[in-house]
Amino acid sequence: MDKTIRELHEKIQRESVFVQDLKNEIHKIIVGQDYVIDRILIGLLGNGHILLEGVPGLAKTLIIKTISQCIQTKFQRIQFTPDLLPADLIGTLIFDPKTTNFVVKKGPVFANIILADEINRAPAKTQSALLEAMQERQVTIGDTTYKLEEPFLVLATQNPIEQEGTYPLPEAQVDRFMLKIKISYPDKDEEKNIINLITEQSLPEIKPVISPKDIIKARSIINEIYIDDKLKDYILNIIFATRYPEEYNIKELKSLIMYGASPRASIYLVIAAKCLAFLNHRGYVIPDDIKSVAYDVLRHRIILTYEAESEELTSDDIIKQILNAIEVP
Repeated sequence: MDKTIRELHEKIQRESVFVQDLKNEIHKIIVGQDYVIDRILIGLLGNGHILLEGVPGLAKTLIIKTISQCIQTKFQRIQFTPDLLPADLIGTLIFDPKTTNFVVKKGPVFANIILADEINRAPAKTQSALLEAMQERQVTIGDTTYKLEEPFLVLATQNPIEQEGTYPLPEAQVDRFMLKIKISYPDKDEEKNIINLITEQSLPEIKPVISPKDIIKARSIINEIYIDDKLKDYILNIIFATRYPEEYNIKELKSLIMYGASPRASIYLVIAAKCLAFLNHRGYVIPDDIKSVAYDVLRHRIILTYEAESEELTSDDIIKQILNAIEVP
């Protein structure tokens, strides 16, 4: 290992010590769900937003609330409904009869961690109110623009599109989410532990492990994590294979993919791989980091054709074929 990389690796090992303490504190309340916790931490450390998809009752809100307590951040849960207005999210100007002036009433988006619950229950106008906050980290009310405090993370939960009373998220908004996580049921042992924890004792008190300043410091350190040019080319090959599969000897995918992944996918794949290396106390990215986060980064960015849907194929099936076809450096 090169001396510079070795020194960087040792630095990352020192700076990432808090990760295990953070996970231990989260697991006081949350049983299992290591995959989900890791992905939320990747979003937090990578300064990206997360789309969560899963059936009700899988502790999505509890996980997010617990993490926010562990890092001493302000948490807000917003329930998206068909009658929710943009002003209900970002805030509005209210007339004060005493001063005869309009005063700003800030909305719930002025927090560090936002849970946008059932985001596809609200119409597009309300969904798009989050766009400026998500992309620019700022909100405009009237003529004034307000910066949002860092860290700022939006975690949106989504119902399956086939349910009644839902509005599909526009591609432009979906693409702004760094990761899309699919949450599965716990196994039998985990569910037994959940029953014991909830029904036989009071939930333990969560103690802060790190502060928002520590998160911001960790972000700057993660930028230093080494990723070889060969791995960057590997990432580009994966992304370009979603756009031009015939050039990578996977012609059968051409009729199944309507639109491939955007350049955001390349950027987020690098950032997510670096964050995963940090969570594993490594100062360098390995191919398994890229493979591990590829599904989360790409599954909502690959738009399938009707032919793929008729064959009951998912974007995960397509990603698996691409990863099998692209040579690992």
